[in-house]
Amino acid sequence: MKRLIALYILMQFFSMISLAQVKVEHLKTENRDNPIGLDVVLPRFSWQLNSVKRNVLQAAYEIRLGHESSLSKESGLDWQTGKVASDSSVHVVYKGSPLQSGKRYFWQVRVWDNAGKASDWSKPAFFQMALLNPSDWKAKWIEPGFVEDSVLRPSPIFRKEFSTSRKISRATAYITAHGLYEAQINGKRVGDAYLTPGWTSYNKRLQYQVYDVADLLQQGANAVGVTLGSGWYRGFLAWGGNKNSYGKDAALLFQLQISYNDGTSETIISDESWKSSTGAIRFSEIYHGETIDARQEKKGWATAGYNDKEWSGVKVVNHPMNVLVATFNEPIQKHETFKPIKIFTTPKGEQVIDFGQNLVGWVIVKARGKSGDTIKINHAEVLDKKGNFYTENLRAAKSEGNYILKGEGDEVFEPHFTFHGFRYIKVTGYPGELKPEDFTAIALYSAMQPTGSFTSSNPLINQLQHNIEWGQKGNFLDVPTDCPQRDERLGWTGDAQVFSRTASFNMDVNNFFAKWLKDVAADQLPNGSVPFVIPNVLGPGSSGSAGWADVATIVPWNMYLAYGDKRLLEEQYPSMKAWVRYMTDSSRNYLWNKGFHFGDWLSFMVDNDLGGRTAITDKYLISQCFYAHSTQLLINAAKVLGKMEDVSKYTALLQNIKDAFVKEYVTPNGRMVSGTQTAYVLALHFDMLPENLRQQAADRLVDNIRSYGNHISTGFLGTPYICHVLSRYGKTDVAYNLLLQETFPSWLYPVKRGATTIWERWNGIRPDSTFEPASMNSFNHYAYGAIGEWMYQVMAGIDTDNEGVGYKKIRIKPQAGAGFTNVDASLQTRYGLLRSAWKVENGKFVLDVEIPANTTAVIYIQAEKPELVRESGKALATLNQNGKVEMEQGYAVIKVGSGKYQFTTDWKNELALNSSSNK
Repeated sequence: MKRLIALYILMQFFSMISLAQVKVEHLKTENRDNPIGLDVVLPRFSWQLNSVKRNVLQAAYEIRLGHESSLSKESGLDWQTGKVASDSSVHVVYKGSPLQSGKRYFWQVRVWDNAGKASDWSKPAFFQMALLNPSDWKAKWIEPGFVEDSVLRPSPIFRKEFSTSRKISRATAYITAHGLYEAQINGKRVGDAYLTPGWTSYNKRLQYQVYDVADLLQQGANAVGVTLGSGWYRGFLAWGGNKNSYGKDAALLFQLQISYNDGTSETIISDESWKSSTGAIRFSEIYHGETIDARQEKKGWATAGYNDKEWSGVKVVNHPMNVLVATFNEPIQKHETFKPIKIFTTPKGEQVIDFGQNLVGWVIVKARGKSGDTIKINHAEVLDKKGNFYTENLRAAKSEGNYILKGEGDEVFEPHFTFHGFRYIKVTGYPGELKPEDFTAIALYSAMQPTGSFTSSNPLINQLQHNIEWGQKGNFLDVPTDCPQRDERLGWTGDAQVFSRTASFNMDVNNFFAKWLKDVAADQLPNGSVPFVIPNVLGPGSSGSAGWADVATIVPWNMYLAYGDKRLLEEQYPSMKAWVRYMTDSSRNYLWNKGFHFGDWLSFMVDNDLGGRTAITDKYLISQCFYAHSTQLLINAAKVLGKMEDVSKYTALLQNIKDAFVKEYVTPNGRMVSGTQTAYVLALHFDMLPENLRQQAADRLVDNIRSYGNHISTGFLGTPYICHVLSRYGKTDVAYNLLLQETFPSWLYPVKRGATTIWERWNGIRPDSTFEPASMNSFNHYAYGAIGEWMYQVMAGIDTDNEGVGYKKIRIKPQAGAGFTNVDASLQTRYGLLRSAWKVENGKFVLDVEIPANTTAVIYIQAEKPELVRESGKALATLNQNGKVEMEQGYAVIKVGSGKYQFTTDWKNELALNSSSNK
């Protein structure tokens, strides 16, 4: 018995040692798990430390990289750093010998913590390089060899058979298209990405995808089949029947590299030997939907042995290869599925299905009927006042599916090269009774990892957060679109910049925006002006609007703050600089007061219930504010990148811009020429006013808000900052009032109307249940969801310090109020999980905080004095070596390292205990 007890104690001892030891997990290359197809020649590596102990920091690391077997043998490595004294665990740059096209590399890391203890080696991760040189491409561009129907443009299909006689060790497919593609090998789909190759400025940057397809191949006869759709390349885009934005002919580029166990290799390429035809997809457009005629399906066409004697050949064409770039951002994939929550007949007698959520994607339909039966599916976001199916706000977009049955038992229809924004579908021609089991809605969006979570004691705010997230999901399909349902769906720069920081809380958008920003730079005009939409399909004349074009400076800086991505900042710096140059060249005496500007888009318009007023802000006042803001961000970037000459140059420019602003738009007594909320918000947020005029400007802002009955009146450019400004100037109670306002205009008005996404307009559905003009009335438009940033940063108090961006140095400063009894928010950072959760109960304020390893945090706890605050039952001062705790404007301030903490204090804050939302 004694021996058993001793053995048990020994096991417990070693278990404790194991738990105390730092573990290295979540290895990523270029922010992705085991990516295949990188053309980044100096990739960056990141990892996370996992420890149950507090105050854990990394003191050193060691990386080794090579073939999979070389890691275990510790020989034949391609790169080994040795022990590097550094606390860097994010974006550590590869510094080994040049990486080779198509080669797969494995790597692992170990670390030493600040106690000098070493971790075990991590589990290996891998990455595979793409084709690094145009000469690596052996494939030829091919187009259909038949005469195309130039009106309906049915999807062309291509096929090629080949044989393999040896055992395959690895097989990699490289695919892209002019248009969209879906590929099959031996009748099985290649990959789980949709709407590939995605949308870029195709003539400058055309993405290709890389797939591991070894499991799809077989010894002996094999076949490749590829279907193309018009997509963004040649489909309808924007308005007025505009199509063929990048070209009029669909084309395919396909290369399959096969490696055999005996060391030999073989390459299958698109070339003259392929065949082409058409199949079941008779029409496919992003705006208008898809027609599938099952009677024209060529069964087995993507498998070996299919008889293609009646097929046409292909045309080999000369398209440039130097524009090809590997895809490093997350592909569009299928995500949530929804079953009908209601099937009903409208007052007009139409059969409609409600899926309960406004989403973006499509519906899979199951049916059984006769040959030639045609099912028509229309899509809509809302029902009208009478409960009828409403599609007027789709404008020219037909957004429909037409499915023609073959008549051979159960049939399943699913689109391929389109997407729809919808909550409801109208079903016409369905053979039989509509049943829930026969209809499934599927959400499509870029496969960004969810990172943020936000909940509170207020169900309406929780629904608002839900709506913000679904607005992002529905509009982040390879590019950040403004809306997903009407004949638009374009990458509007203004929408993207105002929402980018909120987006970084909800999901990991580092690579998503890094990819899109490359197109911002690619489509930026030679004079530095930035187009309204990216990719630019509106032409060179549609550019240069303040608050839209500033995407060139705002989003790179926001990504740097959120992820510490210095490389992105460096790559976008010339674009940032060019935009500031454009504004300067367009100015006279440092005053930018010419050109077209959207202004504070969709700000509050006249409403008799609120005094018959409007809230139009001088557009040139706005442009001057953004001129200053972009210049400040350029200065910030220059400091980070060590460009001190630029720092001096643009610091002088910034002062001149602000001086010109005060002279032109501010009276000697500090009143703004435009007395709107947006005017005061921008002037305060961008520090346009002298210090002595700022507090009274904040007071005037509050007066304006109260004059609107505690309602917001800002548009796209003022809304993202208004609550931040109020909190900054000690008016958090007013910010809470705005957040919790339930009547129009407010964030909660759409929530109370049953919205499941963010609306384009404050009153897309009016109080009398009629609609705003259908010419511009989207019910899935994420811009006003920018309030999410304030909810995370102020309500929950989660922020990154500018001296330790990417949450290397963390600030936790929750500002409770307005009757909320709890707020719980978390964020999966590059270092691990960060959490701030507070609650008010039994007269106590309790703040639970979790800080990831290899970071530090400064935590602010509202208290009259530090002696009233306890941490896990102990005096707060015990957390500091010197036993002192600073007080700052009603907060006890404590610096901590990693770990979990619980702070408790008596709570006498009337703002938190008494709702002031309607005062």
